[in-house]
Amino acid sequence: MVPVGKGKPRRARREFTPEFKAEIVELCRRGDRTISQVVTDFDLVDSAVRRWIAQAEAEANPRSGMRCRRRRSWRRCGGRTPGCSGMSIF
Repeated sequence: MVPVGKGKPRRARREFTPEFKAEIVELCRRGDRTISQVVTDFDLVDSAVRRWIAQAEAEANPRSGMRCRRRRSWRRCGGRTPGCSGMSIF
């Protein structure tokens, strides 16, 4: 962990495989556990898991509206378009 100012130390950025993300999304979709429970069980960040879910839904339904405003598809943008923070995970 790297100390940041006076607050609590910041955790090193972690990278997850597309397979792991898909597994987490599936656990959340099943409905036997809440997103918060999955986040706690796997020591993840709530916002990241919710983003993975939204991205998986966008991948499954290209017309869902979750696209980069400046490019035709979320996947092609990958967050590299100025002003867009999205990243395709699958």
